[in-house]
Amino acid sequence: MNMNKFGFISLGLIGGSIALAIRQICPDARIVACARRQSTLDEALAAGAIDEGTTEINGLFSDCDMIFLCAPVAVNNKFLEQLRPILSEKTIITDVGSVKGSIHEAVSRLGLDSHFIGGHPMAGSEKTGFSNASPILLENAYYILTPTETVAREAVAEYYSLVKKMGAIPLILNSQEHDYVTAAISHVPHLVAAALANLVHDHDSANETMKMIAAGGFKDITRIASSSPEMWESICMSNTENIADLLDDYISSLQTISRAVRTRQTGFTHDLFTASREYRDSFADLPKGPIKKIFACYVDIPDEAGAIASLATLLAKADISIKNIGIIHNREFEEGVLRVEFYDQTASDEAVALLQSLHYLVYERK
Repeated sequence: MNMNKFGFISLGLIGGSIALAIRQICPDARIVACARRQSTLDEALAAGAIDEGTTEINGLFSDCDMIFLCAPVAVNNKFLEQLRPILSEKTIITDVGSVKGSIHEAVSRLGLDSHFIGGHPMAGSEKTGFSNASPILLENAYYILTPTETVAREAVAEYYSLVKKMGAIPLILNSQEHDYVTAAISHVPHLVAAALANLVHDHDSANETMKMIAAGGFKDITRIASSSPEMWESICMSNTENIADLLDDYISSLQTISRAVRTRQTGFTHDLFTASREYRDSFADLPKGPIKKIFACYVDIPDEAGAIASLATLLAKADISIKNIGIIHNREFEEGVLRVEFYDQTASDEAVALLQSLHYLVYERK
């Protein structure tokens, strides 16, 4: 099959980024979209991401070769019901959700198995909405496909090829394996980060000493605790069994660690950190996963007026954009009082090289 017309149901960060990427690699394709707000459609039209838009699902989508469902999981299931009566035989439906089990169940219930290939682009941003979409958002990110057993293999191959052309890394899994994997590497870590942040909150003193000195490593490992409460409740209610089972195993491992520490079991924590360091270091430079990476370095600067401004000016003159900058009072390195965060790896690497050439002491967290 040749894909010439693409439809998007909802057009936020991910949907908009996919539409923009398809526009780049298939400039002659026709792209249509449905969004709740006309302003979103107007913005997408102005950006050239789509050719036509509507605020309701209608016959505009009846002859699409592929339709992307880009709303939350529960909403996508409802969209399937609305699309079913108007689908042509050739149409392939996909989604971009981080949980696959429930939508595969809905697809099966509606008899749409031969039309469906689940999709999960493992990319994102703390920013949302079409206004923050980018055609390169998916570059070097894993993009998991979960085809049904009856969908045409030709359609799977073409989707796989499309993902590669967008710069992402396609990986085919079944829906059950996908949900178990993402529970372990994304869903449980988000819950753990939220629990750790709340643990410190609940045990802090009235004058908030813990909060005052929390920085560096603590802020890094709890960063994802700032994620959307609505989104994560939806995920936890959709991937319930996998998350609960893995949480139980994690709790059991924490209890083992607690007993070892309480009884001063010699060598236990040494072996624990040796094993975790070896494993973690083995994948530090692999492609992007579901939890976005922070690009930051730590710089030793003199404690004097204008020092931060001077450094920021040097980077600005080199056209290196800074995402965030701040003093670290809880210093985990011997030096490195200033933390500078960038938007991508290229900017971070360029900044480190520049600052080192100017004899700054720079430290990178791997």
